[in-house]
Amino acid sequence: MTSGLHHVTLITRKMQANVDFYAGFLGLRLVKRTAGFEDATQLHLFYGDAAATPGSLVTFLAWEDGSPGRVGHGAPSEIGLAIRPDAIGFWLTRALKFGFATTGPMVEFGEPVLRLSDPDGVIVKLVGMSGDLAGEPWTGEPWTGSGIAATDAIVNLRSVTLLSEKADETIAFLTRHFGFATRAREGTQTRLVSGAGDAIDIRDASGFWPAAPGTGTIDHVALRAPDRPAVEATAGLLAEEDHGAVNAHDRKYFYSLYVREPGGALIEFATDGPGFLIDEPAETLGEALFVPEHFRLDEADARVMLPQFGLPGEPRTIYRELPFVHRIHEADEPDGSTLILLHGTAGNETSLLPFARRLAPAARLIGLRGRSTEEGVARFFRRKGDLVFDQKDIVAEAGALAAFVEAAVTNYRLDPERMTFIGHSNGANMLGAAMSLHPAAIRRAILLRPMKVLDDAGGEDLGGCAALMVLGEADPYVAQAGALEEDLYKAGAAVTLRTIAAGHVLVADDIDAARDWLESLAKRD
Repeated sequence: MTSGLHHVTLITRKMQANVDFYAGFLGLRLVKRTAGFEDATQLHLFYGDAAATPGSLVTFLAWEDGSPGRVGHGAPSEIGLAIRPDAIGFWLTRALKFGFATTGPMVEFGEPVLRLSDPDGVIVKLVGMSGDLAGEPWTGEPWTGSGIAATDAIVNLRSVTLLSEKADETIAFLTRHFGFATRAREGTQTRLVSGAGDAIDIRDASGFWPAAPGTGTIDHVALRAPDRPAVEATAGLLAEEDHGAVNAHDRKYFYSLYVREPGGALIEFATDGPGFLIDEPAETLGEALFVPEHFRLDEADARVMLPQFGLPGEPRTIYRELPFVHRIHEADEPDGSTLILLHGTAGNETSLLPFARRLAPAARLIGLRGRSTEEGVARFFRRKGDLVFDQKDIVAEAGALAAFVEAAVTNYRLDPERMTFIGHSNGANMLGAAMSLHPAAIRRAILLRPMKVLDDAGGEDLGGCAALMVLGEADPYVAQAGALEEDLYKAGAAVTLRTIAAGHVLVADDIDAARDWLESLAKRD
């Protein structure tokens, strides 16, 4: 039977650094980018050899807000990538050039091993393998200038180290169901080898602490299955053994089951086919984004909510530490304008990105996340009751917003004359208050379903400021918007009021109203 490693899936917090390490430094090919099957706003990247061959794939889930995990029993601790033995010297020199610390080389199971850590702290081993290596080295575009020759390149997965406090049971489980056989033992480690020559090293971790999921950890190991009937047959055997929960899923590019081995590690059993070439030609592997159909999301909407990154040689955004967590989305053909976005209650920095990209395809988008929380959801200021707002929190957070704007203008080289702020609900309320308190920072704003929340507007002159207020005629809070309009108007702001057939949620007419207003300002200017 077909057996061996199919892929290994890890969790990263540092998406751009991850791409720079695995594609830029290690020279792997980015072969697929997808939205997560459980969360469409989670980016999932697949790296591999030139042809995305099963057995060469290293995949990452992006948890940019995730807490660091912990290596321990019940999870893998290291991955090994295969190179030719005489390439060890090349990689020692390359690691020194790129500033990556290394350990070794040392010999493990008769093979030279060089260890280093990726940007999230995962241990990656470069393992010298003799004989024919199965994969196809990637030396093509877009990083032909990587300086890695085909004879030095990483070719495929060599091994995974799995920590288990039930080592004998783990070994028996993997050999019984997935085509591995015991090959050798060194110290507390037992090497299992597949028919394809890949290895799983089971380390007896009795007395060690248990693993905890999070960034910088290996989520699961996927083993190769020849086809779907083989997966279904294995699922049946596991059910007969009453082994525990077994979940099967069609992942489009392969069909898989998921099961916990006796020591607790998550094992996936994935088919070789149909593979990544079913919807993307070999020459452009890794360029298209796949969004699982069950989300019923437009690809453009999904893409704008996922973290952006640059492949080697491509432009990338260097994020700065500013007062608010934020997400930047660069336009394909930027026009120099910027939209700064403030979400409603329970939203986050990505919530308004699809709205804003449809509104302004050429604008740089900066989505902010509110820093005040209620019942675990993000807001831009706290409430004290129904329609009773924490005035001190509003004033403090408005000041923080003004400080963010000042720092963003400098750090991201924004043009203040071409900045527009967009807020929905709680975010719109914050913008209305911030405009009254800091008109130099917030001069042009689109307020979607706003109301007055600031008791004392502050008396600032808002001459030169402009605001569009878009109200929903069925919005339960629509009656509260008049007081804000009056405050802004009396202070000298140019206020445009639009009422549309909508409730509190946003609809297509909101985009039309915002676009008409921006176009009218452009004509006036």
